[in-house]
Amino acid sequence: MMPIFITLIIVSFVLYIYFKVQILKSKDPLYMQFTNAKARMSLGVFISTFGMNQYYFYQTQLALFVCIIFLALGIAQIVYGYKLYKHYKGELIKAND
Repeated sequence: MMPIFITLIIVSFVLYIYFKVQILKSKDPLYMQFTNAKARMSLGVFISTFGMNQYYFYQTQLALFVCIIFLALGIAQIVYGYKLYKHYKGELIKAND
């Protein structure tokens, strides 16, 4: 189970960095917002998996508390990022027509 968490942590962190670099390269504010929504979802996956990994590794009451907080923050990032992603995807489609 541990290699799955580690792989997800690394992949989500690399995607987060990739999307943030894409934002710096872009000049279109709409595309920047769209890419930032994807980065936000990657950050949410990173935070959630990191919290679960910490609980799996330590399995203490404190680790459980930290895991619950990280899961809540990560899920909030994923949900908000997905809402932004859907919104700006529609806006990009409208702008390209």
